[in-house]
Amino acid sequence: QLQFVESGGGLVQAGGSLRLSCAVSGIKTSDEWGYVIGWIRRVPGKGREGVSCISASGVPTYIDSVKGRFAISSDSAKNTVSMEMNSLEPTDTGLYYCGAARVHSGSDTYYYCSAHWTDDNYDSWGQGTQVTVSS
Repeated sequence: QLQFVESGGGLVQAGGSLRLSCAVSGIKTSDEWGYVIGWIRRVPGKGREGVSCISASGVPTYIDSVKGRFAISSDSAKNTVSMEMNSLEPTDTGLYYCGAARVHSGSDTYYYCSAHWTDDNYDSWGQGTQVTVSS
């Protein structure tokens, strides 16, 4: 059973920056198995939207609207995935939470994940941290 602790959200003006962190406990990796970790946001009136992910092999992927502004990274020693968010826009407002999916090294998703993944694609996810960007 995975446990997630997200942090780093807050209120920021447009153009500002935040750094989100997702600490995951209970991860068990091996030579054959790893995890995709991704960030999803829930926006009132818009639903859930995948934002970014990092594959088990360490390859990051982003949706078009955040490319060049967000950067996802992982620290395997600490089982933590972070996302640096720069040039924030009011449309980035939402509840951000991380999800994890266990993947086999024989599958494509071990090497390349889809940033569009949401809850249905992950095995489990956290409660989230609120990001509010004012104009």
